[in-house]
Amino acid sequence: MQIDGIHHISTMTADGRAATEFVTGVLGLRLAAKTVNQDSPDMYHLFFTDEDASSGSDLTMFESKGLSPGRDGAGMVHRIAFRVASPEAIGFWADRLTRHGLPNRTVDGVLTFEDPEGLGFELVVDESGDAPLRARHPQIPEEVALRGFDGVRIYSRAPEHSASVLTDVLGATLVAPTTPINAALGDGAAGVLGRYELRSDRRGGLVTLDRAPEPRPLHGAGTVHHVAFGVRDADYERWLPQVESGGLHTSGLVDRFYFRSIYFREPGGVLYELATDLPGFEAKNPREDWGVKTILPPWLEEHRAALEAHLTPIPDPREEWDPEFAAAGR
Repeated sequence: MQIDGIHHISTMTADGRAATEFVTGVLGLRLAAKTVNQDSPDMYHLFFTDEDASSGSDLTMFESKGLSPGRDGAGMVHRIAFRVASPEAIGFWADRLTRHGLPNRTVDGVLTFEDPEGLGFELVVDESGDAPLRARHPQIPEEVALRGFDGVRIYSRAPEHSASVLTDVLGATLVAPTTPINAALGDGAAGVLGRYELRSDRRGGLVTLDRAPEPRPLHGAGTVHHVAFGVRDADYERWLPQVESGGLHTSGLVDRFYFRSIYFREPGGVLYELATDLPGFEAKNPREDWGVKTILPPWLEEHRAALEAHLTPIPDPREEWDPEFAAAGR
């Protein structure tokens, strides 16, 4: 069994509409699905992806209106890393973020910044050899567009045990950093404790364990809820005993409509998910509905009117520039 790198990363926001404007308008990702949190369907679950809604590019956000700002600390993912093609792309993004009023810094070729709610990002030059996962945007040339996830950075409560789960349960490999990642932190942390690669014959992704800061963590807006790793649909049920053999408590097998999942909290405190590659977005709703229609799983369809009445309308940002909208008369 293999892990196909990072499948998706889910975060928390207090304002889904503003978050959509940032992720699509500034970062240039595609709003591929407006749906709801299946465990709390009164809140949005928004999916932002590459052009084809590929796993490996999928940044998702749960909206909880009025949610207080969070603070990263032990037991949390504190930074999301995206790939870009070149040092020239790093320069493009530094200029673009500055024009949008977002402070940023580049240290040893790694660009770090936060979104308006404090969610941490970094951009790194892609040395993976993986296929790029890009979305179209009129202001972002293809050669500098985001190319999918490179990895996540974690503050672990128990780094040795976190490392053991990555290597012994998930099959990760300890790797030497290709950039001076201690310098790239830029947030006062004491240093990197280990970097691990989850790689298959399809795709890979990195998990970096960083020494946690002293302030207590606070989950809230601008923080990561969980990180999901990709597994093959054919291997899905076999992963459950593999995870449980490591002494980890799991959710069991969970159907998430677009994919199937297994959730567990690793010893350092971070919530992990294993998510399948199938059935995928397009198998469940036609491409012309992506970002336009609120997608509900069948068991919530009868409650559509009540749910939509509670949700703030979020128009698809592509309506203003995508010729496909004009051709469809939308």
